[in-house]
Amino acid sequence: MGRTTSRAARFIAGRRTAWLVALVPLLIAIAVLALVPEGERDASPTDTLPAGADSTLAVELADRLPEDEGQVAIVLWTADSGELDRAAQEAITQQAVELLEKSADESGTAGGDTGGPPPGAGESGQSGQSGQSPVVVAEDGTAAFLALPVTSSSATDNIDKVEDLRSELRADAPDGVTVQVTGPAGIQADIGQVFDGADFRLLLSTAAVVAFLLIITYRSPTLWLVPLIVVGVADRLAAVVSTNVLEVAGLAWDESTVGILSVLVFGAGTDYALLLISRYRDELKTSDSRHEAMAHALARTTEAVVSSATTVVLGLLTLLLSAIPTTRGLGVACAVGVLIAATFALVVLPAALVLFGRWIFWPRVPHVGDTVLVESNSLWHRVGDAVSRRPRTFVVGTVLGLAVLASGTLSITTGLDPADQFLQRPEAISAAERLGQSFPAGTSDPVQVVTRDQPEQVLEAVEGVDGVDSARITTSGDGIARIDAVPDAAPGSDAAQAVVVDVRAAVADFTDTYVGGGDAESLDAGDYAASDRLVILPLILALVLGALLLLLRSIVAPLLLVATVVATYAASMGASWWLFRTVFGFDAMDTGVPLLAFLFLVALGVDYNIFLVTRAREEAREHGTRTGMLRALTATGGVITSAGILLAAVFAVLGVLPLVVLAQLGAIIFVGVLLDTLVVRTVLVPALALTLGDRFWWPRKVTG
Repeated sequence: MGRTTSRAARFIAGRRTAWLVALVPLLIAIAVLALVPEGERDASPTDTLPAGADSTLAVELADRLPEDEGQVAIVLWTADSGELDRAAQEAITQQAVELLEKSADESGTAGGDTGGPPPGAGESGQSGQSGQSPVVVAEDGTAAFLALPVTSSSATDNIDKVEDLRSELRADAPDGVTVQVTGPAGIQADIGQVFDGADFRLLLSTAAVVAFLLIITYRSPTLWLVPLIVVGVADRLAAVVSTNVLEVAGLAWDESTVGILSVLVFGAGTDYALLLISRYRDELKTSDSRHEAMAHALARTTEAVVSSATTVVLGLLTLLLSAIPTTRGLGVACAVGVLIAATFALVVLPAALVLFGRWIFWPRVPHVGDTVLVESNSLWHRVGDAVSRRPRTFVVGTVLGLAVLASGTLSITTGLDPADQFLQRPEAISAAERLGQSFPAGTSDPVQVVTRDQPEQVLEAVEGVDGVDSARITTSGDGIARIDAVPDAAPGSDAAQAVVVDVRAAVADFTDTYVGGGDAESLDAGDYAASDRLVILPLILALVLGALLLLLRSIVAPLLLVATVVATYAASMGASWWLFRTVFGFDAMDTGVPLLAFLFLVALGVDYNIFLVTRAREEAREHGTRTGMLRALTATGGVITSAGILLAAVFAVLGVLPLVVLAQLGAIIFVGVLLDTLVVRTVLVPALALTLGDRFWWPRKVTG
């Protein structure tokens, strides 16, 4: 493999071939971006629900109803002061009737009959006119609401319809009355608006962060442009290729998939670029020919980058075992992205760099005879000297520090309430809270029981559950019926989830009845997320350990390195939880965050392990384990630190999207990567190697 790598490196960096290697992939990528659009798909209501869960089966069965009413929007009218007077109630009722007739025309159903009072009406529903009204007026007279079906063909269509509905309602609202839209349709529309233009904002923010940190790292007005352009093209190509792969494979993805993919491609691609450019700069100090220098640098870094990228890709593909469709799609998309990033870093970037002279590094142009990094008296050389004097002390100190941080994991609470999913509270959430002040707390998100059994018998069982304020059959056809049960507990609360558990127990004897709704989905998401972690986390560790065993062909070093990665993850989770509770005011962590954080921290953390230990092994062959590790730390400490700070900053960019789940994921990876690069990889691992000596490589001998 070594000879093959050297020949390929000479071809990529060759005087006559470099321009071809640089230009052809870039032109192909530009052609693909110009001719092939990103993959497209119609979102499914089960995309984010665990396959086989009771709530998922409820959604799937409800979709077979002959008259699909779509999602329900709750229109809430509230008096600005006092109660809704009779004139306001009549105007509201007239507005509601018109909305229902319009909805019926759009959905192709006859008339505007809702089949009785909306869920939550109970016995307190009042009529604003003679006869039965579709509007429910609160007993205190301060508010009224309407359950309005919103039939949409896509998530974008739902956003448009909800926004049009809000505009129409506000234009026609009676004087002294405020009108808002909430319910499942309203919440989904507000979530969708979070991602409206988000890809561009995220890409712009990520590119700006990378550009700034590259300028700081290289202190050159020109050098940073080359890796930024190469990685930027790789990112756009990854978005197109991965979404088309997902479309062909029939895998689900959502708005956050491309955003996370972009962050990962920029982070990983720039990490690989930093490693290559650092080695190239050093080789220019020992070689008159930049082509020979690049060929040698590329040959020496290829093993580390290929091993790292392969491990990350295999780790990402473990997400195919997840019960959540969009999580499976995320794993495949990111795996494709890392492959493209590594390819561009090992093929296009070295060829592009070598086309320019040494002047590309101006004003810090490397010349033959300059001190190479491994011989320099850098900060990390001094750190290595300090660690070498008392390695055991550093081992004990860092392990105790990580243990203290990790202790915070014992108090982590998972599962976000609907109201806590946004960094900035949207209309749908504030309206749902106001709805709960005048009506049963669960009105905005009832428990949905979908059945093929006798609906009257199922309804009777549901009505007998403690905590259910009211229940009714909302729609039926083709032997399927849906029952909406309004709990008296607020959505997302422990009491609301307890109602779901009790409803499921009450209908357990029915053979074809399923319980769904927001709280049921949240409950199932927590259970299936725990199941995913039990399956996927050990597999990720096994893959990382296997990769290190093959790379290093030893046992002790891989086991210790995996242990440090796990310790870093635990410490970052504990530290982040403290930040969430005391600084950001988050009461819980999203159920999917621990798995994704583990994947990214472990898979990306192994990058820095590989960068350090492959150089340490190389140096140890000539200088012995002790000196070899110190020389490796001197040579790679700055690269690992720069790469870690850049990667941490890039993931922190996820905070530009006002969703708590992405902010939490970005924060955990930010903390974890900084811990890994500033403490674990540059202090703890060298201290372990210095403490063990040649036993660190057991049973392999790398010296003599």
